Parts: sequence; structure tokens; C-alpha cells
Amino acid sequence: MRVALLCGISLTAFLRIPPAQSQPDAALALMPVPLHVSRGEGVLKIDSNFTIALDGFKDSRLEPARKRFIGTLSRETGIPYHDEGTKSEAVLTVKTGGVSDAVQQLGENESYHLEVTPTHALLTAPNALGVMHGLQTFLQLVTITPEGFSVPVVTIDDEPRFPWRGLMIDVARHFQPIDVIERNLDGMEAVKMNVFHWHLSENQGFRAESKIYPLLTGKGSDGAYYTQSQMREIVEYARNRGIRVVPEFDMPCHTTAWFVGYPELASGKGPYKIERKWGIMDPAMDPTRESTFEFIGKFIGEMTTIFPDAYFHVGGDECNGKEWDANPRIKEFMRAHGLKDNAALQSYFTARVQKLVAAHHRIMEGWDEVLAPNTPKDVVIQSWRGPKSLAAAAKQGNRGLLSTGYYVDLNESAAQHYLADPLAGDGANLTPEEKKRVLGGEAAMWSEFTTSEIIDSRIWPRTAAIAERLWSAQDVRDVDSMYARMAVVSDKLESYGLTHQSFTRPMLQRMSGDADTKYLAVLASVVQPPMGYQREELKEYDWYSPLNHLVDAVPPESETARKFKNVVAAIVAGNASPEHYQEAKEWLTLWHENDAKLAPSLKRSDITAELAPLSQSLSQVSAIGLRALDDLQNHRAANASITQSDTQTLKAAEKPQAVLRNMVVAPVEMLVQAAGAQR
Repeated sequence: MRVALLCGISLTAFLRIPPAQSQPDAALALMPVPLHVSRGEGVLKIDSNFTIALDGFKDSRLEPARKRFIGTLSRETGIPYHDEGTKSEAVLTVKTGGVSDAVQQLGENESYHLEVTPTHALLTAPNALGVMHGLQTFLQLVTITPEGFSVPVVTIDDEPRFPWRGLMIDVARHFQPIDVIERNLDGMEAVKMNVFHWHLSENQGFRAESKIYPLLTGKGSDGAYYTQSQMREIVEYARNRGIRVVPEFDMPCHTTAWFVGYPELASGKGPYKIERKWGIMDPAMDPTRESTFEFIGKFIGEMTTIFPDAYFHVGGDECNGKEWDANPRIKEFMRAHGLKDNAALQSYFTARVQKLVAAHHRIMEGWDEVLAPNTPKDVVIQSWRGPKSLAAAAKQGNRGLLSTGYYVDLNESAAQHYLADPLAGDGANLTPEEKKRVLGGEAAMWSEFTTSEIIDSRIWPRTAAIAERLWSAQDVRDVDSMYARMAVVSDKLESYGLTHQSFTRPMLQRMSGDADTKYLAVLASVVQPPMGYQREELKEYDWYSPLNHLVDAVPPESETARKFKNVVAAIVAGNASPEHYQEAKEWLTLWHENDAKLAPSLKRSDITAELAPLSQSLSQVSAIGLRALDDLQNHRAANASITQSDTQTLKAAEKPQAVLRNMVVAPVEMLVQAAGAQR
């Protein structure tokens, strides 16, 4: 039913920007938007005769990239490519200009030139990085036409706006298996992201094997961790996709799991155990013992043999200082060294750790809290506090990147992520030289409410919008265009093995005990998890809480409700066609009638029984919407007392039920207000 309702919405209806050099071409569903695009006439046919050949410099990453390209193209089109090698002139020729660094570096040339004619295509790039980006653009250009699959005739010159375009995945709170990491690296390659930030330690678990300090995982991981061999494999897997891997080991706080095996590192008395709750915890490393820094130095040295990237993330966030305050020896140390408060003690700790990182030929990276007036200029600041903090780092002479606005675990809309910019707000007032210190940004996937089953849906497709913000020109900001192109790219991402679209149905089947979930799916299509940190306020969660409810089975953003709101906006603005009214009526009728069909099956288990009030509310809200829609369509004055009663009902329906938000409420409120204004 959802497909039937949506099929009448033209994709091009959401593409309203006229083509311009730095704006998306309305006929091309490319994401990120390339820097320069020039359209021609005709298409290049993609059939079983398609071949690809490598020319120029032979980089070890190119042949694997060619094979991945062929495999993805085959999955996208259903055409089997036997890939026996190209003996004659290829349809797509790839020319690589030269070598790229053995260990991928920040700021390497990532540009490419793609030229497609009706008979062949040519991709040229200075190195393998540009080649890999250009191949992904070519895959996005493949579309179905009346003549079969084809690529439009086009010339593209492209390069990124920022050199650091990352995704952070927290695998410490909820561990993520290797296959999850790999498929998300594939997704990153598809949208030209180039940094995988691997958050490997937390209060809830230490996930990286150390052979020098085996109790880190021996006692601090519940047996869920990555071996050194597996971590090296991920580094190589990422490098083959043009992605750097930056490890993070948070210190001096978020460190409970360290202390389970090595309590001598801690500032408190212990005993310590792996934390099962979420939030900011008291345990912190002891900055007054030389043995602490000896331990950290050896550990960093071991990890740098696994992670060759130039950058090493040491966390540094959210220290509440309670263990320091409770330790007389630490307080005496602070007095003896003129450290006036806990912030000064942390700065002392950070400065010592920075020297250890530098001693192993790495550049330290940390969250906002590591920035102090005397912080070395090469330290990179990752900002979770916002553009103001990021700009302050740049003014002080430090490079930085933005994560505020890109926390994909907080269930914000793709539009909110898309409009957040590293050089917005205070960043817009930086000097040209200071702006160069803003390296880009990272999407952040914290894992309190994720499992391997649902994590893809929390990252994709919204992270594609973040990828575009960090790659494309700053003035590429049309939200409707972004949503239309993101929908196409989201479908393509399934070809990379991601499960962000397919995860819902099996979860609905499991919670309902029914293979046919169409009525539950109707309810699921218009609800969203709470935004921000509200979920923790609505219900108590910890590490043991099963993430198998409807709130876990739905995407962070309801595409159905978003499109319904767009239709309602047209109606309220007086720009609606008869088709808009009909579409709104069909949707509202579907939702109004769904409760009677769904209600009997909800009693089967507690997991679904909690949805009964939500289902009833959706029916009631939709009935109100139908009444207001009828008044608007017939230009009839709404009854004042009914409008008042309906408004009260809608206000009550705004509150989350079953830890879910009913996203139909807001557009129905728009209808009621517009109908009431006709009096």
C-alpha cells in the first residue's frame, strides 16, 4: 500500500534547483554533488558487453577496485560480468597518473575527471584515490531507461571541499562484528568518505587486543574484541577503499574497562567491573603516577604497529573529576604542581600523553576538552561542542573537525545534518588562513542503542547527506534535492551489502510472530525514535536491555511522514492540485482504518501490546486530519468547538508513546490550523 501511495510522487518534483556549476543537475542522482558537471546528448549503454581496463600507473589498489566495481555493477543491473580481462578496446578506460602514498595521508589529491560519450568512457586521476572516487560516481550514474541500463553523456571534474570526511563508529558500548565494519566501509567508499574513526575503548568494554597488556581484553571485554590480525585486516580493507583508519582509545576518563584488568591505573580504590549502565562515570586514570604514563606509552607504541595512520585519537572528553577529588594524594600533587583545578590536572595529563603520541611519530587528536592555551599546534581538535568551539581552536592555531550536527545516533533528520556546516556560525567569521585549519568533519555513531542488526539504519542513508556536506560546495544546500537524490543513493547502497532498508521487515515479523506484517508496517512507516537524548528520559536502559522493539525496528526518519508533510504544506499554502488532496486523503484514510486491522494482533506479546495506544492515537489523529482536509477542500468554515477539541487531542498525541514519536501529528496540526483560519 505504501508503494502504491508513493508511486504517484515524481522524483523530479523534489529537484527544484536549476542546473548550475556548483548545484545538483536535476536529472542526475549524484551524491555528493560533483564540483563541475557538463551534460551532453545521448547515453552510453551498459550491457553484457561492458568492459573496464586499467591504464597508466599500476597501483596495488587499482585491480581490487576494478573487481569491486564490476561486482557492484553486476548487482545493480543483474547482468553477469565474467570479467575474463579486456583483450580489446574497453568501454571504460581508467588512466592513473602516478603513485599515491604507501600510508594514505591527510590532504592527498583526490580529484578525478570523468568523460562519458555514447560509445565509451574515460576516467583519469592523478592517483588511485581519485580513480576510486570516479568509479563510484560512474556507478551512481547507472540508471534504467527504456532501452535498458545506461549512463548519460557527461563530463565531470571533481574534487572534495574538505580533506577529512569521516565516520566514527563506537564499537565499545555495543560490540560490532567485522562484517558490520566492512560493509560500512563499503558504504563510506560509495559516498567518498575517507576516514574511519574507530572508537575502541569505553566504560563498557575494551575491544582491541594488546599482547603487552592482555588483561585489557582478558578481563575488560566480555570476550568481544578484535584480534590484532583482524584490526590489521580492517586497516588494509579500508586502505583498499581510499579510507584512513584512526583509532581512538579514550583517556583519562571513559576508562573503567581498562581498570578491570589493571586497577593500578585508576585514581580510585576499586574494585572495578565492566560498566553496564550508560552515562558519564567517575573512574579516571591517575595522572600523578609515572607508571600510568609508562603503561600508556608502551600501549600506544604497540597500537601504532597496527594502525599506521599519522593520527592517533586519545579521547579526553567528559571527565567529572570525582575520583580525583576523593583522592588525597592526587589533591596534594595538584597543590605541589600549582594545578588549581581538575581542568588544569587534565591539561597536565593531556600534555604528557601528547608527548607519548609524538614519541611514536603520531599526531594527537582529541575531543574539545584537550584544547588548552598551551596545546601544541599540531594537535587536532574534534568538536562535539559546536562551531564556536571549532572556531576557537582554529583561531588558536590548531586544526579541527566538526562532529556537532552529525551525531547520527540522535535520530535527527537528514536535513538537520545536511545544513550543519564546519564553516557556519563562528566559522564563517574566520580569516582565510584560519579556515584552512578546519579540516572537515565526522559523522558520529555512538552505540548505546544499536546492535549489529540495526546499526546500518542509524548510519545510512543520512550519512550520505553528511558526506555531501563535506565534499560538495558550501552553496549546495537545497534540501528537497538532497532528499530526492539520497533516496536513489540509498537504494544503490543495498548493492554494497548494507541492511538499512531490509532490516525492518524481519524485526517486525519477529516481534509480531506473523509473516504478514502489513498492518504493523503501516504503523511503523509513520513513527520515529525520540530525538536527542529523550529516549533515556522515557525509559530506563542499560547494556542488558534488548533492542528488539518497534523503536529499534524503524529508521530514525520517517520518509512517509516527511513526504506527507510536504503534501500538506502545499495544501496549506494554497498551491495544491486535486492530486495532492487525493493523496493526502488516501494516506489519512489508510492510517485511520489501520488500527482496527492491527489491534487484534498486538495482544500476542508485551513487545507489541505496548503499541496499542500508539495505534489508536494514529487512527484518531488521522480522523481529525480527514475532517480538516474536507473542510479545506470544500472551503467550509471549521466548527470552532471541534477545532479546539481537536487541537487538544493533537497536543496530547505529540507526546511519545511506546518510546516513539507519531510523525503524522505535526502535519495534521497544520491542516487543523489552516481549516480553522477559514472562519
